Amino acid sequence: MDFNLVNIVEALKIISSVAIFFVWVVRYDNIKKEFVEYNLPSWVRDLVGILKLSFATMLQFSNEEVVKIGALGISVLMLGAVVTHLRLKSNFRRYIASVAMLSISVFILLQIL
Repeated sequence: MDFNLVNIVEALKIISSVAIFFVWVVRYDNIKKEFVEYNLPSWVRDLVGILKLSFATMLQFSNEEVVKIGALGISVLMLGAVVTHLRLKSNFRRYIASVAMLSISVFILLQIL
């Protein structure tokens, strides 16, 4: 990987982790409302939150295998979020962040494979 691409991947890893932390810690009340709105149980919300925060933390490791697990985990969770929004016929504005995060995590994953 060339130097510029390495910097882009590192920046996206930081952006992803900060965004996930912000949504799942700082704006947690919004997450609770959203899961209630979509009739999803609190245990699913809590499991998703634990997994997202764990995977986001893995992105910051120097070990590429750990980063792969983090990027793959975020990709799977974001794919689940997008599918959920599509099934519920949500307005695209409601899930554009999920699409963006899915794209970023897949990009990171593909760069380190």
